[in-house]
Amino acid sequence: MKKIAFITLAFLCAAACNKAGVSKESGAMRITAGIRETKVSYDGTKAAFEAGDDLSLFAWVGDKTAIPEELVVDNVTNTLGTDGLWAPATQMRWLDMVTDHYFMAVSPAREVKSFTEDPYVLDSSAGKYQESDLLIAINDAGLTANDNPVSLTFDHAMAILNVNIRFHNQWTEGNPPSQTEITEALVGSVEATARDHATIDYIHKAVTATGEWAQVSMNKVKNASWTTLMIPQENFRTIYITLSGNDQWLGGDGTYTYRSPEDIKLESGKVTTVSLVIGRDQITLDKDGIVITDWVVNPDAYDGEVFKPEMN
Repeated sequence: MKKIAFITLAFLCAAACNKAGVSKESGAMRITAGIRETKVSYDGTKAAFEAGDDLSLFAWVGDKTAIPEELVVDNVTNTLGTDGLWAPATQMRWLDMVTDHYFMAVSPAREVKSFTEDPYVLDSSAGKYQESDLLIAINDAGLTANDNPVSLTFDHAMAILNVNIRFHNQWTEGNPPSQTEITEALVGSVEATARDHATIDYIHKAVTATGEWAQVSMNKVKNASWTTLMIPQENFRTIYITLSGNDQWLGGDGTYTYRSPEDIKLESGKVTTVSLVIGRDQITLDKDGIVITDWVVNPDAYDGEVFKPEMN
């Protein structure tokens, strides 16, 4: 099941409409929110929007399959308060009481330069994790002012890449707790060779990777577990693991390169987990291989920990 958020936004009516049973007073609505399995969280609890989170809202009339230049609501930032209500930066109004309205929202709030080819640059650092977790919602049911509140369903635009590492016993000899347990080599960094630029088509919730190949730095969960957001893309195959700080008389240090014979899939709203084994001057795919799952909080991952990258 996709991790999605249900947010209810209420709008101020443009004018009284006694025939529709709405007056200026009754048309003024506050924003309320109800959230179910939303964006990724690192505190070990069910993910949820938090006070201070924001979104950009757009509304239009006419063709529901294309967002026009002339908008009824044009990139109004709504911010979640400590009272659990979403507050708009400026007042939002319906065009009228009877015309069908369509809605798009993106969170976190951002400047949208294009509705079909909006440029996006991934910042994979742990400190920017929440900002890079781009969420998109579309409601094209054709709502009128009497359909308050408006419900928006958010989906993840990005993918998650996890890399789990095991080691052969070449780092074990001479180290406690004896050779009955494999000693982990110290991992200095993990990088993925992938595209970190994209264009976003909001109306179709589609992400297209663009630009040149780059080294996307992954974030440390613990020594042998690393994670990062990734732009969904094809032709991703290469992962670099650099060992640092190890006994040179044992396994030592070095950079190990894994090149998959096939594409490693990165899909919006999906978690791709790659399990690798390092040792004896080579890196191979673990028995668990490559697994793709829906983006949900897994209470069994990493001995009960939800991903919590180190903030270096």
